[in-house]
Amino acid sequence: MQQFLLFLLAIAAGAMLAIQAGLNSAIGKAVSSPVYGALISFVAGSIALFIYCLVSGVPLGNLRRAFELPWYYWVGGILGGFYVFAIIVLAPRLGVGVTIALTVAGQMTISLVIDHFGLLGIPQHSINWWRVAGVTAIIGGVVMLRSN
Repeated sequence: MQQFLLFLLAIAAGAMLAIQAGLNSAIGKAVSSPVYGALISFVAGSIALFIYCLVSGVPLGNLRRAFELPWYYWVGGILGGFYVFAIIVLAPRLGVGVTIALTVAGQMTISLVIDHFGLLGIPQHSINWWRVAGVTAIIGGVVMLRSN
């Protein structure tokens, strides 16, 4: 049952990315800048997360641990900013479906590499034909979405 709920959470998160693409594109268009659109999105998200932390009682003392990590872990925020910026630029030009499909193809491809080598502290999971077939199917889906 717990794994089923985790799957539902993952599906909901994916759905939110597609909705976010449309919303963030509209923000970027309204302010005439994908960079400011991404910044506005991150500010809104940061405020929401801060309010959640206050309401849920997450101990602020845990934040100190983040400063103990190597510097390159902080790049995750920069990568997130790049993702939102790219979505703002791409969604109006390619459509939300193709944009999300391409980003998922990119995510799956690099995920195989991260899993295979156990990078970034992730448990190692070797690349096999089933995983490669899954990424190939996603890329095939992108081709089918784009050819219409």
